[in-house]
Amino acid sequence: MCRCPKCHKGSLFKSGLTLDVVDNCDNCGLPLHKHDSADGPAVLIIFILGFALVPLALLVEVLFAPSLIFHAFFWGFVIFVLILFMIKPLKALVIELQYAHRPTDIEES
Repeated sequence: MCRCPKCHKGSLFKSGLTLDVVDNCDNCGLPLHKHDSADGPAVLIIFILGFALVPLALLVEVLFAPSLIFHAFFWGFVIFVLILFMIKPLKALVIELQYAHRPTDIEES
């Protein structure tokens, strides 16, 4: 939902198309700048899309035998669109998991 992991009401990201996390939750004041997702969302996307799209690309190749240029443009476009829709929710998921499993002293300091 891309909301604060503590109160589930405040926005997690700054407005616009940015992936920048807000400094503090607008609703409960949780310091969100301390939660860094690093490369976690990108790795999750690689695993998910690799597991889902490689068999589809092989199936398309076997059934229709399109040119390599078709594969490059079609699957490149599909991957680009899926990444745009997946990156924010996966980043929010990683931050939620960090909040759930970190010691409570991080929240207070």
